[in-house]
Amino acid sequence: MIEKVNPQHPDKIADRIAGALVDYAYKLDSNPKIAVEVLIGHGKCHIIAETNVKLDNQHVEEIVRRISGNVELDLVVVEQDEHLANNQEEQLKCGDNGIFKGLPLNEEELQISQIARKIYSEAQSDGKYVLNGNELIVCQSNMKSAPELDGFDVTFNPLGFWTGGTDVDTGATNRKLGSDMGRAVTGGGLHGKDLSKADVSVNIYAFLEAQRTGEPQEFFCAIGDGTVNGVPYAKIVDIAREYIERVGGFEKLAEWGLF
Repeated sequence: MIEKVNPQHPDKIADRIAGALVDYAYKLDSNPKIAVEVLIGHGKCHIIAETNVKLDNQHVEEIVRRISGNVELDLVVVEQDEHLANNQEEQLKCGDNGIFKGLPLNEEELQISQIARKIYSEAQSDGKYVLNGNELIVCQSNMKSAPELDGFDVTFNPLGFWTGGTDVDTGATNRKLGSDMGRAVTGGGLHGKDLSKADVSVNIYAFLEAQRTGEPQEFFCAIGDGTVNGVPYAKIVDIAREYIERVGGFEKLAEWGLF
């Protein structure tokens, strides 16, 4: 059983804004330190960013409005904690404690990923989808009839027509980790953080290793560790960086997560 939400779901809008701000930070610095939290809904977008780079308020507002429309921005930017910043001075080290798991994608996860993208290509508005065997629940806003999906027992909009989006519901960063990471969800979230954060780099590394080996992967680290399971943390960051660049950036990663 697996749930997938599309890029117009309010939580995904929050993730996308956070990801776009991390992309912005990387344009300002080749190795920025940034952590972003976004809460958006009902015409307001609240952002707290802890960072060592200077974010231009007007550019942040342009990012928010491009992704979410004309909302009122409440932006708080603070310096990253000096002790955390000093931890990374000599070399890249784990930016947090954590347990990380990577699992090979199974058939159900691959199916729901394809289904979600197919429906979203037809109706690019807020939607979520649950798959349990061949039983499929489709909740798609601004759609009056069920999409054609052969081979599934489809329940379509069980409560009826709805409009969705941030005028109906609020969104927050990293609230849809099951949609982003499938069965591999453990602790920290993928979105709104630079690559020094283990929540980003080690999660991506574990996912890629699971797909490469076809076997489950489990790692843990403590803040300040220079290696994870014997692999230099700088190498893990480079692997994650290549993956982020391949998918098109942190905002693009936030659209669908890892699958």
